[in-house]
Amino acid sequence: MKTYFIWEKEVLHLQIHTLKVNGLTKPLGIDDYSLRFSWQLSSEARAAHLPACLIRVATSLQQLHEGISDVWESELVEGGTLFVDYTGRALDGHTRYWWQVAALGTDGHYAASEPAYWDTGLFPEDWQAEWVWSSPQVLVNDFAYLRKSFPIKLSVTYAKLFISAHNVAQVYLNGERIGGYGSPAPTHPWKQKYYLAYDITTALQPGMNCLAAVAHYLGGNGQNYVDGLPGFRAQLEVLYSDGSRDTFSTDSTWDSLIDIPHRVGTPYQQNRCISAIEDFDARKYDPDWMHVEFDRTKLAKASVAQIAKEEWPMKWQEIPEGAIEELIIPLEVGGDSYAQVFDAGKIVSGWPRLTFKGIPGVTIRMRYSEDLDADGHVKHNVCNETSEHYYDQYTMRGAETETWQPDLSYKAFRYIEITGYPEKIVPGTNLVIASAHTDIACEGTFSCSSELLNKLYAASIQTQKNNTLGQLVDCPHREQAQYLADSDLQAELLLFNFDARHMLEKLLSDFTSAQLEDGTFPFVFPSNYENPEFNLQIPEWDLHYCTVLRKLYFIYGDQRLLTRHYESAKRMVDYYISIIDLEVGLVPIDKGWHISDWPYPSVDHSSNFLTVQNIKLLQAIRIIADIASLIGLSQESLDYTQIADNLQTSIVQRLYDPELKLFRDCLGSEQTHQGVNAIALFVDLVPQGDREEAIAYVAAKQWECNTVLSLPLLRMLFENGQQEAAYRLINREEYPGWGHIINQGAKTLWEGWDDIESHCHAWNGYPARLLQEYVVGIQPLTPGFADVRIKPYMPEDLAFAEASVPTVRGHVRVRWERTIDTLGFHFTICIPVSMNAQFIVDMPGSVESVQIMETNKVIWEDNKFQLGVSGVQSCERTNAGFEIGLASGSYDFTLIHG
Repeated sequence: MKTYFIWEKEVLHLQIHTLKVNGLTKPLGIDDYSLRFSWQLSSEARAAHLPACLIRVATSLQQLHEGISDVWESELVEGGTLFVDYTGRALDGHTRYWWQVAALGTDGHYAASEPAYWDTGLFPEDWQAEWVWSSPQVLVNDFAYLRKSFPIKLSVTYAKLFISAHNVAQVYLNGERIGGYGSPAPTHPWKQKYYLAYDITTALQPGMNCLAAVAHYLGGNGQNYVDGLPGFRAQLEVLYSDGSRDTFSTDSTWDSLIDIPHRVGTPYQQNRCISAIEDFDARKYDPDWMHVEFDRTKLAKASVAQIAKEEWPMKWQEIPEGAIEELIIPLEVGGDSYAQVFDAGKIVSGWPRLTFKGIPGVTIRMRYSEDLDADGHVKHNVCNETSEHYYDQYTMRGAETETWQPDLSYKAFRYIEITGYPEKIVPGTNLVIASAHTDIACEGTFSCSSELLNKLYAASIQTQKNNTLGQLVDCPHREQAQYLADSDLQAELLLFNFDARHMLEKLLSDFTSAQLEDGTFPFVFPSNYENPEFNLQIPEWDLHYCTVLRKLYFIYGDQRLLTRHYESAKRMVDYYISIIDLEVGLVPIDKGWHISDWPYPSVDHSSNFLTVQNIKLLQAIRIIADIASLIGLSQESLDYTQIADNLQTSIVQRLYDPELKLFRDCLGSEQTHQGVNAIALFVDLVPQGDREEAIAYVAAKQWECNTVLSLPLLRMLFENGQQEAAYRLINREEYPGWGHIINQGAKTLWEGWDDIESHCHAWNGYPARLLQEYVVGIQPLTPGFADVRIKPYMPEDLAFAEASVPTVRGHVRVRWERTIDTLGFHFTICIPVSMNAQFIVDMPGSVESVQIMETNKVIWEDNKFQLGVSGVQSCERTNAGFEIGLASGSYDFTLIHG
């Protein structure tokens, strides 16, 4: 719907849309006392803007329609502002509130956006539910089948269900499934325990209803969760049409199914104990157990769990639940009379779905792997680690049709081998593959005239989806673990292509929950750090906490992120500052594992003082200084700036070789690794007079970086006049490199360049963003994309390239293509309302005769700027080409040169 704003005597077509609360569309459980309302603007007119606007909040939609703001009305803010923070009265829990943006024209008329709503969750004082389980025992790999019947006495106006579990649960109302998969997402439960919120107003029936849940507790001391204790918690809040209320909560009156179909205590599927075999005996499954009428002799009373009611601080889960994105019909690719083997066509995260005519007592086993052995059977492995237990199995009850999927955890595989069924399995009829992951919206795009680069982009996106599983995991099968450095690399692609804010906030919050007494972090989290196998640290990885925070702030422009995470970042940085060797002036290796580059790095680590580690610490200190300045801690900012300056001096004095004009890998090393010098140049540590020589050295050297250091290498090259060298690394087809991986037929990216580790590792997907940012040229200049630079690099072997990048202000869209005669270029550019752009086109210095047109109107001719084209604010000839200033709007440029 378009909203029309009366502005003097003309009608300005300007739409207010994409209303969000705390970055979420119609959220169902906000329990944060700090609220931010945000929105976007769009217009067919260029340089559109609003004079002023305000926020109205009401307790009902009807109130808003009547112009009544009975909860809160903000002060007027400038029309270019796209957010307002709530400063009204304290809000009630489990309540729906309505709001809209009202814009004020210069003549005093108001026009408003379409209304939106948000629901509050349960505040601490609202929780009544107990944690319950099937018994008071704590068993490894346990399952609980829990249920409760309850009456609905009147017509329902509003009903909200709040649930949580440790580790996960699936919930049913009168036999119908509610919610997604992998819920709740893993956290440190003693610091914050996630719960989910569902609007079930229309699902409740008059009379008796039945709420049921299948809950799963891991407890295997694994790598990607905290053991905690087994428990399920639910609270249903019902508002009736007469204004009365009911609350139904888990307690000792709930029932537990005595004989459950899941086998308790099955082996864990991976060496790191991150998911357990689902062994499901359908002969023990009666679907009536989820309905009101059920044989009570098959039930026992549930037990109040060992978790005290107030022991785990409850927090509404802001990230989406898991969802099935795609149902894949696999191809049969082999096997024998004993087993059939199927190929999903790519590595996916998710699970198989079986549909068969039942044969009583027959057990079907589904074994998973990324690859096949020499005989064409599925390997007994999880990625590159041997495992006899990477399978699930189902025993039939003998029904006419039986359907089942092992969906209490994510598996990752390309191939599935099925044994045990005596008849031919038909793909699409008996077997489909559910590709599933956390349901964050993928909104970015890229395409070009190179099929290799298009495949690389698609593989990057698929790999990231496979590795977004309630947390940002490094690989979806072997570890499913959340690392800071891995996530920092993933943030590149995520922030240009996905609605990733809350996933990255979860990452920072999780590591804050894990922060050790000295300020450092475990190497992964959530995890069972006390387990000797996982009692590990990677100091260089700690320092990525600051770079993730900076990236998140720069893309979203929300200063509250800095305030929220500053203390954790500062504590970590303070530890490393405290151990700087006073004589050398550098931070030593200290505890843990030091790798600098990965996999299989060639950086010299023979000294106690590593160049990469010290450069990363310098970056982190500078970030702390910048954050302190932004949030008003001016003295702290000055203090950290001085510490950074001192460290920078020591790095250059101790680790830079002025004769070679290069940095050595570590103190006393003879090596001058390409990646070490790339990151030094990227952070601007090479003396100014030596920069050009060092850049040329790095660009010309044989590619020796791996995943971690290839990112600063590529960015440094793109940003220092070596775009061709950077592009050729991304685009190269021979080993090593991404093109080599794609040419092996891979549809997901490997852990490194070699076909020996994980074949689905998301940290290797950042070329997707570099293609959008440098080849298409979409580059944010200021936090929150208030200003953007459009500066494409147009290699000769590409005929066109285009991309779309989602921002808090709307999508930035750019396409460039060569004109038919190759003597020019055509550009289409879309800049959202409230954003300004610099459009930069590099041209050879020898080109003198240039004409630039915008939609058939000349803006540059005879070596001068031609005024009068709406939205085009300036056009200047530079040493490299042209710089054009643009207001918001859609543009169609043609550049022709002689």
